[in-house]
This record gives sequence, structure tokens and C-alpha cells, in this order.
Amino acid sequence: MSNILDKPSPEAKALSLFLMAYKTSSPEHKEKYKRIKKQWSKVLNEELSSEEYTQEVQDTLESYGGYTEVIQKTVKFYIEKSGEWTLKGDDQYCIDARKVADNLSSEDSGK
Repeated sequence: MSNILDKPSPEAKALSLFLMAYKTSSPEHKEKYKRIKKQWSKVLNEELSSEEYTQEVQDTLESYGGYTEVIQKTVKFYIEKSGEWTLKGDDQYCIDARKVADNLSSEDSGK
């Protein structure tokens, strides 16, 4: 694997959006968001290997329940805040998040 990733992985995107959502309500989330963002900048500047960054993302994701749990919490947060999930795209994170959003909306319509 090269030192530079073309773009953040689905896991990194999930973590970043999760931390961004909750940073206003939690100083811990705000600090972790700043750290992950700074670490990504270091990868882009070749000051940190992509392997080290990926490991930190994985460890942080696990501390919040894992990739799937983080996506569910993030999607739920934004649906509760704005009434809908609006993020669109064809990358893996967007596909996974859309499935969660669709499941949440079908659960709500079944009530």
C-alpha cells in the first residue's frame, strides 16, 4: 500500500461524519474529530503512513461500536436533526448509509 490514499476509506468517512455530527454536543467528539482531521492532513503531507492512519481510524471506530454502529448513529442523528438523510454518492459509505436511512424510514412509516 502506498503512503498516500486517494481518498479516505469508507471507515474514515464514517468516523469523520460521526464525529462531526456529535462534536457540538461533546468535547470528546470534538477533540477526536480534530485529531482524525489532523492525522489525514499528515497522510496527505507524507508525515504519517496510511497504515498508521487506517489503524487509528479502526481503533477509534471500534471504541464507538464499529463501522455499522457509527453509520447507524450518524444517519439517525441527521434524520432527527433535519428530517431526512440527504447525503448522496456512489462510494461505499454512501451506499451503506442509504441502506440504514431506508431502514429507519421504513421503520418509522410502519409505526
